[in-house]
Amino acid sequence: MNLVALWQQGDAVSRGVIVVLLCMSVLTWAVIVYKGWLVARARRSVPRSIAAYWQAADATAAWQGVRAHDPLRLVLPLLDGVQGPDVAAQATLEATGSRAARLTRRLREALGSASRQLQWGQIVLATIGSTAPFVGLLGTVWGINHALTGLAGAGALSIDKVAGPVGESLIMTAFGLLVAIPSVMAYNVFGRLIAGVVEQLDGLAHDLLALYGEAA
Repeated sequence: MNLVALWQQGDAVSRGVIVVLLCMSVLTWAVIVYKGWLVARARRSVPRSIAAYWQAADATAAWQGVRAHDPLRLVLPLLDGVQGPDVAAQATLEATGSRAARLTRRLREALGSASRQLQWGQIVLATIGSTAPFVGLLGTVWGINHALTGLAGAGALSIDKVAGPVGESLIMTAFGLLVAIPSVMAYNVFGRLIAGVVEQLDGLAHDLLALYGEAA
């Protein structure tokens, strides 16, 4: 018995479960492919961008060097935050604080933006990984109930008559697990890799604050 046979023999609920699990599977692999490309590129570009910044002769050369190695714009917003125009002379609440406070605010916003960009899709993977087994279990429970209801009027029941429909319904649970396992694994792997990139960006932000925070 396969999913095609279950689709042909199932009712609206069983078919709905199959459609939901198929959509979850397609979405999971689409997110995995995209995030694999995103995280791999970030892991290459961020260290190169940071190295290009510190090896530059001045701030202008540093910005140009980072721009050449930062296609995802994960590092450039940090530089824009410390090298952009100051607001000290403006009559705003932002200008009332110290320069270090203003730079801290800008760097925090840049770090938040970079983190959100890298974290995109993590919620999707976590949600699918945690709910797909239950969706499959729903299909199994409904399939068993549907099968037993159909056998209720068949007279005396035997193991052979019950085992077939129950085994077929268990395919739904297996399908749910097959959807969930890659999603959970990808979530954990990407989470670890993203944490490493964010740690590098956070270190650069602290260095930039120490370098520019006390400037006049």
